[in-house]
Amino acid sequence: MAIKVVERRPLTLLERTYLPQILGGLKVTWDNLVRPPVTLQYPEERPTIPNGYRGVPTLVRDPNGREKCVSCQLCEFVCPPKAIRITPGEIAEDSANAHVEKAPKEFEINMLRCIYCGLCQEACPVDAIVEGPNFEFSTETREELFYSKEKLLENGARWEREIARNIALDAPYR
Repeated sequence: MAIKVVERRPLTLLERTYLPQILGGLKVTWDNLVRPPVTLQYPEERPTIPNGYRGVPTLVRDPNGREKCVSCQLCEFVCPPKAIRITPGEIAEDSANAHVEKAPKEFEINMLRCIYCGLCQEACPVDAIVEGPNFEFSTETREELFYSKEKLLENGARWEREIARNIALDAPYR
C-alpha cells in the first residue's frame, strides 16, 4: 500500500491572525445580546410541562376511592435501582378493598434512588402507580424523600386531574 502525502496549502496572513474566527465569535455574541431573553422568572412564570413527562411517582385510587394497588410487586421487581419496597398485606372480607386478594401493608419509594425511568408505571397491571407531572419536590432532609404509601396516595389525589389527562393522552400508545 502506497503512502500518499497530501500537501497542505499555507495559511494566509488573515488566517494566521485568527481574525475571521474572532469576528465570527463576536457576531454570535452580538446576535445573542440583541435577541430577547428566553429565561423564565421561576416561580412566578411556570414552565410548560410536555405530554408524557415523567415526574414523581404517585399511587392513584380507582373511581370508587379505593386503592388500586393489588400488591403484585411487579413494580418492585422491575425497578432498576431497587427504589420501591412493598410489603403485602391480607385484606379482611368486610374491608372496602375486599374486591382484591391482597393490598400493600407498606409501600415505600426511596426518591433518592428513583431514576424516573417509568418502568414501574409500565409494569403495573392495574395502573396503580403512575408518574405524575410534579417536578418540584425539594426538601430539607433526606428522610423526607422516603415516600410512604400515604404520601404517595396524597400526591395522587393532589395531581389527579393532570394524571388522568396524561393517561388519556398516553392511551393510544399502550
